Amino acid sequence: MTATTKTTPLPDPGIAQPRILVADPVAQDGVLRLREVAEVDVATGLSPSDLLARIGDYDALVVRSETQVTAEVLRAGSKLRVIGRAGVGIDNIDLDAATLCGVLVLNAPTGNTIAAAEHTIALMLAMARNIAAADLSLHSGRWERKQFMGTEMCNKTLGIVGLGKIGFTVAHIAQAGLGMHILAHDPLATTDRAEQVGATLCDLDTLLQDSDVVTVHVPLNDHTRGMIGALQLEHMKPTARIINAARSGIIDEQALANALDQGRIAGAAIDVWSPEPPPTDHPLLHLPQVLVTPHLGASTKEAQVGVAADVADQIVDFLRGGTPRSAVNAPALRPEELAQLRPYLTLAQRMGSMAAQLCGSGIERIVCSYAGELAEVDTALVSAEVLRGLFCHFTDTRINVINAKAVARSLGVDVDEYRTTRELDHANALVIEVIGKQRLRLVGTQFDGEPHITRIDDFRIDMQPEGIFLVDTHEDRPGVVAGISSLLAKHDINIARLELGRDRPRGRAMMLMQVDDLVPPELLREIAEAAHLEKLIVVDLH
Repeated sequence: MTATTKTTPLPDPGIAQPRILVADPVAQDGVLRLREVAEVDVATGLSPSDLLARIGDYDALVVRSETQVTAEVLRAGSKLRVIGRAGVGIDNIDLDAATLCGVLVLNAPTGNTIAAAEHTIALMLAMARNIAAADLSLHSGRWERKQFMGTEMCNKTLGIVGLGKIGFTVAHIAQAGLGMHILAHDPLATTDRAEQVGATLCDLDTLLQDSDVVTVHVPLNDHTRGMIGALQLEHMKPTARIINAARSGIIDEQALANALDQGRIAGAAIDVWSPEPPPTDHPLLHLPQVLVTPHLGASTKEAQVGVAADVADQIVDFLRGGTPRSAVNAPALRPEELAQLRPYLTLAQRMGSMAAQLCGSGIERIVCSYAGELAEVDTALVSAEVLRGLFCHFTDTRINVINAKAVARSLGVDVDEYRTTRELDHANALVIEVIGKQRLRLVGTQFDGEPHITRIDDFRIDMQPEGIFLVDTHEDRPGVVAGISSLLAKHDINIARLELGRDRPRGRAMMLMQVDDLVPPELLREIAEAAHLEKLIVVDLH
């Protein structure tokens, strides 16, 4: 069944409004935020075929965990620029396909932190005090106090696998609120971070052996899938319990069912399933030692408002030209870093475009080197702009920071990046080298926020890279420029600006003549022949 509502905000005159599809239920606060900047369609419960038929009309897609964003959907989304996941996990989004298609994927990793952490603690306490079984017993008219003798958590050991935002919050509640001892396993966590919540870092085997309760808070990926299987469960105490409120698949569920059935561990609490809902014959649904909930970790009113507002704010920011703070498949830049890089982005794109037009095909390798302030920040965005300018002349694929290097690999082009503390012609410089059938080296910088190309190979110039240019190299002799100018004047083509560079007097010279109109091929040939030029190229940097 499909529920559909639609709204169209008042557009700015002459400006096409982006369109956003909200395909899963999200809090109304987030929808209202999106409607401030876009036309929003809310269509929940779409079948895969319905989604395929509609996705080509939208610039952005908002989902939770229900809608499956497959490679087929991404290829059909010809206008799609961004997918917002109102939550943390992105298991339902084909991230590799999104990256190759140049679609930004972002999530809301902090909006449900408290909800997920509290649910974990609730599951732990419910297991320790037999809450669910006691509730069912009393509702059935029985009074069985002795049967439901519980266990205190104070002074027990809680093992936390994954000390990210949720794991860290669970540790804080358990240590400060319940007086538990905390062990943590996380290869990325520092000792300082662990000490902030009184946790001791250790390897996974030690955590499993020494913990009274184990809870997992890691993403599901190739490294974590099945990380707790039959062998790991054998390390646990027979009185221990395990909780999974993160992602199904981290714990081998059949191995867990076997361990529980054989009495090798005391209990488990499971909130996440694959598929959802689980089949009625799922082995964990028929064991009395297992406390189960239907994926309620983020199901609080506050969390749903939080993740909806968070993902909506990021999509709005992205559509307005900003960089979202929680991009999954693109570098996340701090606002101050983005402000520092912004003057170089146009420069990078136009340097890449110029390199492509001067070199033509047969490019095998691109080297981007950064000096000065550029060497001190993440320059992935700048390199992506170089590649975008370069490859737009060879492929129709939409290229951006998300897929630039993937496109380069698909075209057989190697990309290298270097940073240096020494000056490369300027204190703050971008240098790109193109290697292939031809070799080319361009140097650029920015003065007062304006992009400038200051060197082409051995020729020093001062070129503002915007507009149409005639570019050639020739012997440095009198009359070359005058001859070109007279032919352009004869065909009513105006010269806007002229840059000349030479390696030495009467040696080799390079001309960059900016003109107001495109020069037709037949006139190019006439100019090259009349002025005895080896090669005359039109470079369009619009």
